[in-house]
Amino acid sequence: MPPNLNVLLRSRSLKLRLVTPDPGSPALDESISWVHSSDLEDPTPFLDPGQLLLTDGTQFPTSPASATPATERLSATGNGDAYDTYVRRLVDHGIAGLGFATQVIHGTLPKELEDACRLHGLPLLEVPDRTPFIAIIRSVADYLAKEEHARAEWSLQAQRALSRAALRPDGLTSILGELERQLHSWVALYDAAGNYVRMPRNRPVPSDIAGEVAARVQRALAAGNRSASHTEVGGQSITLQTLGRKDSLRGALVLGAIEPLDPARTDIVNSVIGLASLALEQTRTLDTARRHLRAGVFEQLLAGSTDVALRTAQQVWGTLPREPILVTASRQESPAPNLLEALELLADDHRGAVFYALRGDLLVVLAGTAHQRKVLELLQRHGTCGVSSGTGMDHLSNALEEATRALRRATEMGKTVVEFSELSEGGMLGLLHAEQAGPVARGLLQPLVEHDRIEQTELLSTVREWFANNCVWDKTARHLGVHRHTLRNRIDAAGRILGLNLDNMHDRLELFAAVQFLED
Repeated sequence: MPPNLNVLLRSRSLKLRLVTPDPGSPALDESISWVHSSDLEDPTPFLDPGQLLLTDGTQFPTSPASATPATERLSATGNGDAYDTYVRRLVDHGIAGLGFATQVIHGTLPKELEDACRLHGLPLLEVPDRTPFIAIIRSVADYLAKEEHARAEWSLQAQRALSRAALRPDGLTSILGELERQLHSWVALYDAAGNYVRMPRNRPVPSDIAGEVAARVQRALAAGNRSASHTEVGGQSITLQTLGRKDSLRGALVLGAIEPLDPARTDIVNSVIGLASLALEQTRTLDTARRHLRAGVFEQLLAGSTDVALRTAQQVWGTLPREPILVTASRQESPAPNLLEALELLADDHRGAVFYALRGDLLVVLAGTAHQRKVLELLQRHGTCGVSSGTGMDHLSNALEEATRALRRATEMGKTVVEFSELSEGGMLGLLHAEQAGPVARGLLQPLVEHDRIEQTELLSTVREWFANNCVWDKTARHLGVHRHTLRNRIDAAGRILGLNLDNMHDRLELFAAVQFLED
């Protein structure tokens, strides 16, 4: 930490006297970046905020006989106003304090200066004549040099500790634990799906901000870019850094409850980010090999070699999902790495209960009914998907066809999920897309609708009733309260208007389908 006014006041060699504020004031603990001396009427253009200004008061009048042109201008407005203007200007510029030398130009400290400093809250120190300004400047410079050396030594020792941690069997866990000890903060690692990775012996994320931190991590990962951000969550300062390459992020590192990062601390954090990124990148080749293996196992299942696929799966993943299984298909021309990472983690968390494979641009997931909800929650964030009905491994190819057909329907309808049961419940008509068939049905039946409107007939309602009674003439006639011949004449009239021969099965089915979709 840089020195402050209390450090200078405690120095016996400087013999500085505190004039204002009172001892114990927080203003005396403010850091001093440097010391500058100036006797200008307005020295602020040459000063930086946080500096200590030293002056011997040449710019202030001592007596009319000794007044200079500059001090005459000060006297013209009155000494009190001049001191007030001078002090207010320093405060507005962010000066940390003012040291005034006595027994040089002024025998004593001007009362007006003391009053102005007390009024505006500017710390004022009296510098005795036996203390040269260069001694104060050198004292601050020595303190800063000593502090810089200490920080460099700390940084070197911290780097060595991190290097030793990286060589341990649990390298990543040890690295993050060492970072916590060095920064006296909590450190959290999140995987590519935004899930919190629990590390043994590491401090957890405070429960009151864990949800907000996780949400920010997920937004950063969703952006797909390498990024670093510093913000506040629940009153705590946190630093969030994504890990990995652009569009192929491997996770995120979050540091919380930390002081502002100075260069030494920043170097340590950057070293940990590099080591963590390297550790995560080393698993990328292994992940690719596992996905190729998954694809091979899935092809074995489709080919009916269930025993071979099961033995292979047991060697790597433990087992395969228990029957009945649901097959979920999602079209992924270039699947997001975060999606594949999340599926891998889901499969690991529920060992044997979830299995996935890439088949060209089709992502296929096998899961039991107990875990299907989690599968859908994940896939819906990355596109549409279709779900088969429950099946066994022996009928996997049929289930894949069902899931693919449901996926096509989901794409056509703009829905995120369509289950095959939604199609099969409607029979063959259920396989038609209502939103596409509806306009065709209205177009086909429009002549009949117009005829009923102009002629005040009820041919369309008669056709509906006829189909509702399975085209049985006597039963339909009784429901309508008309003679069977009258009913026959109405149906024939409807056929002529529509250009259909309703004695022909094809035309009768055409009209039946149109009536169904017109009602939908």
